[in-house]
Amino acid sequence: MLRYVRIIGPAVLVLAAVLATLAGLSFGGGAAAQLLADPGPVVRWGLPIAKVLVNIGAAGMIGALVLTCFALSPKQREFNTALDFAAAAAAFFTVAAAVTGFFTMLQVTNVPLSFDDRFSATAGQFFTQIAMGQSWLITTLIGAAITVLCFAVRNQTALVFVTAFSVVALIPMAQQGHSAEASGHNAAVTALGLHIIFAAIWLGGLLTIIVLRKQWSDKRLITILGRYSSVALVCFIVVAASGYISAELRIGTFDKLLTPYGILVLTKVAVLIVLGCFGVVQRRFFIDRMQRAQQAVAPWFWWLVVAELGFMGIASGVAAALAKTATPVVQVATTEIPTSTPAQILTGNLLPPPLTFERYFTEWNIDLLWVLFCAFGIFFYLAGVWRLHKRGDKWPVFRTISWVLGMITLFYITNGGVNVYQQYLFSTHMLSHMALTMMVPVLLVPGAPVTLAARAIAKRKDGSRGPREWILLAVHSKPAGILANPFVAALLFVGSLWVFYYTPIFSWATTDHLGHEWMIVHFLITGYLFVQSLIGIDPVPYRLPYAFRLLLLLGTMAFHAFFGLAIMTGTGLMLADWYGAMGWGNDALADQQMGGGIAWSVGEIPTIALAIAVAIQWSRSDEKETKRLDRNADRTGEAELNEYNARLARLAAHDR
Repeated sequence: MLRYVRIIGPAVLVLAAVLATLAGLSFGGGAAAQLLADPGPVVRWGLPIAKVLVNIGAAGMIGALVLTCFALSPKQREFNTALDFAAAAAAFFTVAAAVTGFFTMLQVTNVPLSFDDRFSATAGQFFTQIAMGQSWLITTLIGAAITVLCFAVRNQTALVFVTAFSVVALIPMAQQGHSAEASGHNAAVTALGLHIIFAAIWLGGLLTIIVLRKQWSDKRLITILGRYSSVALVCFIVVAASGYISAELRIGTFDKLLTPYGILVLTKVAVLIVLGCFGVVQRRFFIDRMQRAQQAVAPWFWWLVVAELGFMGIASGVAAALAKTATPVVQVATTEIPTSTPAQILTGNLLPPPLTFERYFTEWNIDLLWVLFCAFGIFFYLAGVWRLHKRGDKWPVFRTISWVLGMITLFYITNGGVNVYQQYLFSTHMLSHMALTMMVPVLLVPGAPVTLAARAIAKRKDGSRGPREWILLAVHSKPAGILANPFVAALLFVGSLWVFYYTPIFSWATTDHLGHEWMIVHFLITGYLFVQSLIGIDPVPYRLPYAFRLLLLLGTMAFHAFFGLAIMTGTGLMLADWYGAMGWGNDALADQQMGGGIAWSVGEIPTIALAIAVAIQWSRSDEKETKRLDRNADRTGEAELNEYNARLARLAAHDR
């Protein structure tokens, strides 16, 4: 019967996805004939189905790679089989992406299929000069590259980079899901990107388990199911949160839930709830019970998995139909609004109210990526502390408080008033930069997350790598050793300021949402490495003596202050076509100079805190060394002192 389940499971997934797509298109009118430039029924119905197949292929590819990296052992045959399945899924993804790109070209260009020079020229122009065509071309090429890499790469560490590369294949798809000029573009792209990535991990992991079931004993299967269940729970939370954000942007108000788009959204919500119930039943009743009793997996359990795949297929099909259904909130480009201000045209968002000190705390611009990052960061940290507490180990309360405060600060900087106004005012952007690179790391580093993870997370014994193994491997790797070197960390901390603001990187990070997210990650990492080299508790290959740490801190902050003064006294406007073209009525150059003052003055507060922390650690280090020497003297009966006195006596006798 297991053989039939391995065949029926993927078949049910594909069939349910296709049928749900057709039903959703019929109900929502997504495949209705267009009044002008209609591409024909083959394109209107075939394009959404092709996108569903792309999503299924991406799920198999990414899910198998994630499971390979975090759940499977290279010592067993399961490892290579999972990679073979990932390669097959990547090849399927590549073909489906090519077909989708071809259908998209026919829909956009409305050129009838032929084999003449005009059709070839149109296709070449679409895939090389049009953004949408370029996206599908890039997606197809990445899929082909991943297909080859899944066959060629079998090293555990290298597979992490292959997995990250497979996730990159979905970014162009996320950027196509919302008009770049329409309001809420950044939030929509983030939500859609998280939605399709974690849905792919969730669905693909389950497909991989069905494919590999024949190779596992019941005991091994229970172990793998437990690991997958934890990943699936995280995926469910992210998919639910990102789906809500996407629906809220496109529906707007509750009364619009009765539109065809809204009803399809309600259908998808109902399917998601059913999938959540499947997860609860599997995790709370079956997996936990089998882990405790080491029972064999019942045959009906696999039929439950097939049913879950069927509902996942329905969710995928409804999602594809939603992408072709008219939204209740019309996506209007800001350039098409006659009353649009220059700021609206540049940012694609409605202008916030004029900045006041109070509005730093009352205005919000939610970035779902960092909301989830901070929430998971706090949850998993507290879970680790609780696990230590349950087994009788102690964890300093100060570290927990410091970590939680750091995450709350990061949440505010990336979602609060600072994130609202940093697009419009250079001074607010600089305030965000200073907080991310200095204030947040000063709070996060004393939390010692690596030490907590090493103590709280269970060690794997089957050759696979879980969170603990990957964290320790990353910390003790050669690249991490180089980056954690105090002088390298200080050079990155200071040098990146000049490189960032005086190169085109600044423009990319300001005008492009992907660049903005990269900027946050970069500032956090460089600041964390620098603070870790000064007051860190987590293990690093080398630490400077305390006196040299203070000298390094003072020298680095001197260069930092010089950077702030350079901007503060500068007379040339940075990004004049952005900050100088907002049309807010403020003096952009004066605001830029204020940003330089913030870089110079606000950065000194964390510097003082760091200097105090280094001094306290220095003092405690001396006290610990003194106590250690005293204990050793008591234990050995002053042996070291007696030996030292005897040596002096021998030298004196020799001199006489």
